[in-house]
Amino acid sequence: MSRVVLVSLLLGAALLCGHGAFCRRVVSGQKVCFADYKHPCYKMAYFQELSSRVSFQEARLACESEGGALLSLENAAEQKLIESMLQNLTKPGMGISDGDFWIGLWRSGEGQASGACPDLYRWSDGSGSQYRNWYTDEPSCGSEKCVVMYHQPTANPGLGGPYLYQWNDDRCNMKHNYICKYEPEIKPTTPGEKTYFTNQPEDTHQNVVVTEAGIIPNLIYVVIPTIPLLLLILVAFGTCCFQMLHKSKGRTKTSPNQSTLWISKSTRKESGMEV
Repeated sequence: MSRVVLVSLLLGAALLCGHGAFCRRVVSGQKVCFADYKHPCYKMAYFQELSSRVSFQEARLACESEGGALLSLENAAEQKLIESMLQNLTKPGMGISDGDFWIGLWRSGEGQASGACPDLYRWSDGSGSQYRNWYTDEPSCGSEKCVVMYHQPTANPGLGGPYLYQWNDDRCNMKHNYICKYEPEIKPTTPGEKTYFTNQPEDTHQNVVVTEAGIIPNLIYVVIPTIPLLLLILVAFGTCCFQMLHKSKGRTKTSPNQSTLWISKSTRKESGMEV
């Protein structure tokens, strides 16, 4: 039995973690939209546990699966808007600390040795924005091709000041939080997901709240990947029960108390004998 269960658990774990997105929950936070229906919607995906954070490609796919894209920034005003959201997200008492955020800026490996490296970066959503907010001496180029927005409030300041909200290029397989951006919408389009509406972008610092996504989508992420594991455990359990039942039948012996002999309790009368 122990071997069967061990093999089942290992196979189930392999199926469960066969796709990176299934080993971790990649949807967190609440979509924030504005009541004027002119500004984009945003979602801050923050993961308290470091093991739950995702690579650039995983973050990109997570945003696109919800009809959005990794954050592109058009100008300094939008940069300030995102900063105010992050300040509210990480205000004291919310239990959220250091953790950079992927944005949609990246570059291919072509021309990385040339002096034009900073000009090779482009937005994953196709935006033509030339706005940049690099930290001092960034981008460093080399093998670092994907961009994060710094969010390290507890780190000691560097040459460019605190590591807050400026941009840094990083290796694309590193694990970070991320920010999604969506087209303006009037009402939520995803069942089970709550969208927060605020009056104006300027009200963000006071009004934006971030909560967990709806319970139904999260249950789907958990339940569906575990089905193969549950099936394997059921098969192993059934096999074990069948083997135990088969062995118990072979070892069964007739007990003396279950004898088929019948002894009459009536008094025997012998005819023809007198005292």
